[in-house]
Amino acid sequence: MSLIIPKDYDPKLSIRDTEAAIRFIRGNFQDEFGQELHLQRMSAPMFVDKSTGLNDNLNGIEKPVSFDMKGMPGETIEIVHSLAKWKRMALKKYGFGLHEGLYTNMNAIRKDEDLDNLHSIYVDQWDWEKIITKEERTEQTLKATVRQIFKVIKRIEKELWYLYPDAVYQLPDDIHFVTTQELEDRWPDLTPMEREDKIAKEMGAVFVMKIGDKLKRSGKPHDGRAPDYDDWSLNGDIIFWYKPLQKKLEISSMGIRVSPESMKYQLEQAGATDREKLPFHKMLLNGELPYTIGGGIGQSRLCMLLLGKAHVGEVQASIWPEDMLKKCEAAHIQIL
Repeated sequence: MSLIIPKDYDPKLSIRDTEAAIRFIRGNFQDEFGQELHLQRMSAPMFVDKSTGLNDNLNGIEKPVSFDMKGMPGETIEIVHSLAKWKRMALKKYGFGLHEGLYTNMNAIRKDEDLDNLHSIYVDQWDWEKIITKEERTEQTLKATVRQIFKVIKRIEKELWYLYPDAVYQLPDDIHFVTTQELEDRWPDLTPMEREDKIAKEMGAVFVMKIGDKLKRSGKPHDGRAPDYDDWSLNGDIIFWYKPLQKKLEISSMGIRVSPESMKYQLEQAGATDREKLPFHKMLLNGELPYTIGGGIGQSRLCMLLLGKAHVGEVQASIWPEDMLKKCEAAHIQIL
């Protein structure tokens, strides 16, 4: 556990005003985001049957919260880590057409998370997915979609400013693009996360592309990515330089999803070819699922960013260690 205490921190808004601002951000962002990307809001599961292979295994080491249930003896039910695979199945199941998509409110428990100013065991995000053509599986499509998301974030920032002019954190006007290999070439002696801090501070807002495959110099991935949803050559993270904490703040992980060919390659690279026998993976390898682009946008992270908060616990109700709560209270950080 680590905690950053900003010097002379002033939360600006009371807890009740913060809650009102959170409601405004969440309600307006999802409506405008859905309109911008032509997405329909859909209901989604909080848990899935482990045997379907639909759960996201994130970096491959986090264990999902699981349980058994009376109505399905012998089956293991898992709280979702994200809905990366479920969304692609849903687009086929519900009959979505080309350039149509869905978004949903995803709530998850990540019990193995390392807690700090930005990380909680409770995850709330807008999970979204949209159908594209095989020919649209390009960097151009990816960048255009990132710019659409950035535009909506900036629009919400402006709308929020009219309501709470003293409490809104000022975001940069443009978002830039860089690959993980470019970052390694530029700062080979830094860790991947140190490189992200550097580029975020320099650019203000940046989309770090191509996460998951091995880099040329180190022979290691920039960061872990599951091999069976994002295409490692067509994915990335939207990050901002966040002055209150003097570090980068990631808002979204997203990408063009794997094709049958890229998933086969990535499963081999990850030593996870056994997953090819799971229902989702079999359907994808057989070409039965649509080509898609999708991702997740952190709801609490976005509220934290726009309101200039020092701790994610100021914009979400979760569980925190007692020593963290005491330090936050002493620094006037209002944990919910």
